Amino acid sequence: MKLIAESNFDCSLITEANKETGKKDYFIEGIFLQGDITNRNGRMYPGSTLDKEVARYNEEFIKSNRAYGELGHPDGPTINLERVSHMIKSLTKEGSNYVGKAKIMDTPYGKIVKSLIDEGAQLGVSSRGMGTLKQTAEGINEVQGDFLLATAGDIVADPSAPNAFVNGVMENVEWIRDAATGNWQAQKVIEQIQSAGKINYRELQENKIAAFAAFLNTL
Repeated sequence: MKLIAESNFDCSLITEANKETGKKDYFIEGIFLQGDITNRNGRMYPGSTLDKEVARYNEEFIKSNRAYGELGHPDGPTINLERVSHMIKSLTKEGSNYVGKAKIMDTPYGKIVKSLIDEGAQLGVSSRGMGTLKQTAEGINEVQGDFLLATAGDIVADPSAPNAFVNGVMENVEWIRDAATGNWQAQKVIEQIQSAGKINYRELQENKIAAFAAFLNTL
């Protein structure tokens, strides 16, 4: 499966007074996911694919307050808790799009986001997920029905213009999911480690380091 990310800067940055704490609550709200349209990365998410996955994401993550997002473009599909900056509170369908609202958390990276908002920074959201692509006769990369969201939105900085889409990091790397742990791992690294066979502990560690170094060279 491929790591797929799409960025969207058609978002609003909102601050609201919290009567209980006397402090400001910070939110980012806007289009998190777009369906049935070819984006600037040349990809298209069928509405039925998004409907199915967003329903799962809402049930498993948003309803249980586990729909986290990070600041920046992470280099893999796993949520890194030390980099979490916000929690996605809602994701609702409007036409072919899904509009989300995320609350900025009082974490180290969340505080950075709040400071950026206070300084008037232009911020957007970037969905991050795993899936396979199939090219249509028109040359469009259609996201297939195995698509899984890692997060409906990381927070990213706008480097140029509104509505810009950027390629996800490490999209050319194949990822597989460990059935036992649920963690994602890069396929090339796994293959190189497994090819070591029956070797001693020191050689195994050296093999892991070599495999990881080779993986970094693919970035």
